[in-house]
Amino acid sequence: MKNYLFGLMLLCTMFSFSQSKQFTISGTLISDDNNAPLESATAYLERVKDSSLVSYTITDKDGSFELTDKTSDSELKLLISYVGYEAYTKTIKIDKPVVNLGTVNLKVDSNALDAVIIESSPPIIVKKDTLEFNVKSFKTKKDANVEDVLRLLPGVEVDEEGNITINGQSVSRILVNGKPFFGNDPTITTRNLTKDVIEKIQVVDTKTKAQAFAGEASDSENKTINLTIKKENNKGVFGRLAAGAGTDETYEYAGMFNRFDNDQRLSVLAGGNNINSPGFSFGEIRKMFGGGGNSNIGSRAFGGGQGIVTSNNIGLNYADELGKKVDLSTDYFYSGSSSENETSTQRENILPDSRFFTNTNSISFSDSNNHSVNTEFDIEVDSTLLINIEPSFRRTKNKTVFSRDSESLDEFNVLTNQSTTESVVETFGNNFSNDLDITKRFGSKGAYLRLSVENEISTREREDFLYSETNIYGDNPNDIIRDQFTEGDNNSNNFDTELSYNLPLTNGLSVDFSYNYRRNKTEDKQSTFDKDINGDYSIFNEDLSTDFEYINEQNSPEISLRYRTDKTYARFRTNYIFRTLENRDLLRTQYSIKRNFEAVELSSYFRHRFSSKSSVYLGYRLNNDPPQLSQLQPFQNVSDPLNTIIGNPNLEPTNNHGFRLGYNAFNPQGGAEFNLNINGNIVNNEIVSKTVVDENFVRETTFANVNGNYNFGSSVEVGKKVKLDTIRTLRYDIGVRANISRRINFNNGIQYAGDVNSISPNINFIFTWKDVMEIRPRYDITLTKNRYDIDSFDNREFLLHTLNINTATFLPKNLEWRNNIIYTYNSNIADGFQKSAWFWNSTLAYSVLKNKGIVTLKAYDLLNQNTNARRIAAQDYIQDSQSTVLQQYFMLSFSWKFNSLGKLGEIDNNDSGYRGRRHYRRR
Repeated sequence: MKNYLFGLMLLCTMFSFSQSKQFTISGTLISDDNNAPLESATAYLERVKDSSLVSYTITDKDGSFELTDKTSDSELKLLISYVGYEAYTKTIKIDKPVVNLGTVNLKVDSNALDAVIIESSPPIIVKKDTLEFNVKSFKTKKDANVEDVLRLLPGVEVDEEGNITINGQSVSRILVNGKPFFGNDPTITTRNLTKDVIEKIQVVDTKTKAQAFAGEASDSENKTINLTIKKENNKGVFGRLAAGAGTDETYEYAGMFNRFDNDQRLSVLAGGNNINSPGFSFGEIRKMFGGGGNSNIGSRAFGGGQGIVTSNNIGLNYADELGKKVDLSTDYFYSGSSSENETSTQRENILPDSRFFTNTNSISFSDSNNHSVNTEFDIEVDSTLLINIEPSFRRTKNKTVFSRDSESLDEFNVLTNQSTTESVVETFGNNFSNDLDITKRFGSKGAYLRLSVENEISTREREDFLYSETNIYGDNPNDIIRDQFTEGDNNSNNFDTELSYNLPLTNGLSVDFSYNYRRNKTEDKQSTFDKDINGDYSIFNEDLSTDFEYINEQNSPEISLRYRTDKTYARFRTNYIFRTLENRDLLRTQYSIKRNFEAVELSSYFRHRFSSKSSVYLGYRLNNDPPQLSQLQPFQNVSDPLNTIIGNPNLEPTNNHGFRLGYNAFNPQGGAEFNLNINGNIVNNEIVSKTVVDENFVRETTFANVNGNYNFGSSVEVGKKVKLDTIRTLRYDIGVRANISRRINFNNGIQYAGDVNSISPNINFIFTWKDVMEIRPRYDITLTKNRYDIDSFDNREFLLHTLNINTATFLPKNLEWRNNIIYTYNSNIADGFQKSAWFWNSTLAYSVLKNKGIVTLKAYDLLNQNTNARRIAAQDYIQDSQSTVLQQYFMLSFSWKFNSLGKLGEIDNNDSGYRGRRHYRRR
């Protein structure tokens, strides 16, 4: 009987495919009052019987639009929406393949500022710099979260780690109703807020609050996503609870509670596990490894992801409006973790005239506890004055127990030195910082005055018990035994202030005058005591003790020109830096140093939007970076008996010339996109390490300036979404990345150049069969060529192949099966070692309790190949290594979600888009 029903369902499905007809509907949109074409209006089609979305597009600069799709319906409803104009609605019969509507006139909406009633909201709206998506227009599975919706939006890409790009530009921040939600980790928001909570997804250029208040354009290439919750649904509680247990005593738990009351918002998160997941995980579907949990899955195929980590996390977020003029947002985080790792390495080191070998075994145990509190106050004194205050506090406590055995042998396998080290290190840190911005606007042309003050005060205490034995053999043998205690105090006080004034000139042109003053002061004292005959640490060791006072003081006047129109933004900035670096050595006054530096810095940026569908940007920057004081001071650091470090007081600042160029275009109706990015850096006077190894393979390291380093990279990607029929779609992306670089460095004191050229084509498919399955294969191949101008280094060529397959099936009803399969082949692995590996994770999830509960069974490393033994061959060494790694496990878990936000407490299992009439306020 079941087979009969399944066959009947399949037959009906095939019949429905055969009834689908392809159609094209086109027209040109103009304004009724002046006959001007209307660019960036939204034209979309809905089914007549249930108002579900069929297709949509955005009008071009000449007002033209074209909708091409397939449907089995005999008629569809066309809706056209444009801000400030009355909505256009027309029912169109699908009785011929091409329907040309000719010219469509939109009437100016005389009630544009009042609430009007329309039957639905367009799926996408373009408002100058804002791209807005209506969440209800995009169909998903029942328990979809925000990340699931983002994957369906045109031009939006979400990788398996939760990183988001929009038209090739990275998303750096996610807000909820314009306010931060749990700090800077976007996956906490996208993977824990469900679709039924959100009304709209807005995409804007990333700006500070002060920039937005002053009406400044952003020259950031990052995007910000704002998730809006409809006011009538913005009251109630929602959240979820989850717990799981597995083989080898693995476990995880997580909980989330949210209480929204219009402008007031309270959220609590808690979670923990011993499966190397650093974030909050609910043990289900794609979130099985929590936020960032897949970050090292590619390297795990070759044994990356070292160590076993047990973590516990708690988070609290509160946001509110205190009266009409003050916005408050604050959060608290606690994260605690314990890790253990055992590593063994065997390394062959290549010198210009010889080789030597080092063997090292180490064991470490670490405990970490971190607390942080972040608060934001936005005080709008009046319509022209805004005050932003952002204080934050962090407290850390860490303890590490470490032991290591190491030996060095010459090319004839003769022992030249060996060492044993045991240490127990505890650190305690406190950090307070505060950012203050005061912005005052003048007149109606955009003039403003801004004062920005940033300060940071931090303290760190360190206690280090060390026992080490170092034996150096050869013609001048030496035995060094250290049994000592080091007490360290590090205090820093950083102050940064800037006063800027923006003066509008004419026709979108303005000039900025600013002055910046910065002063960073650090006191670093390390007092080392050797053990006396009574077993007390009382003998002061001056050679291993330090008492430094660092000061970095900077003055910088700046002027910049800005030009801005509706489609174009350009900026040119130049500033002159007066910088003083001073290091006071209170133990060895002869090593005190003071250096003055002056430099010009430049930056420019240009962006032009050809239309709402395409844009280009170009940027250039010249930065001047001084040497670090630790690189300048001539003091000999002998804390490592096998490597003495000496600063170079004659170092010069580094000049970095960087440029970037990009073009992106997308067609929302056809699902096509094109992204091109080019970037490069040319570095003069870069500071690099310079190490010399003696006959006993004891090292002496200093620092030197080198010229000739550069790096150029480019990437191009073409993608398109093809609608096969009403329920099946195929998206493909084809791209290629290329990179050329040169690095100047030293090998045993001899300077050499290394050229690295690489090219990496890739192809990605996403096949979606609604309510049935989803397949996401991606294949990358990287060809790398390394060339060196030193005879002791061999030129190298190698290939890296990576295949990543993600699958999901949704049949039978309430059952979801997801797989993540990674295959990697690396020809750079030496012969005799495993060059290829498979890594397979799988999850089965079954919905219960009317889709409010999910039972999940997941398997980690099904093929049990995560051995973490590998060999790496580089230009100056060949290394075999093995370390502790998370092994195969199976886990059973259960999660339950609840929701009482307005009418959203009742879950719509069909989720077929918006139905019925609603109030919609035009802007």
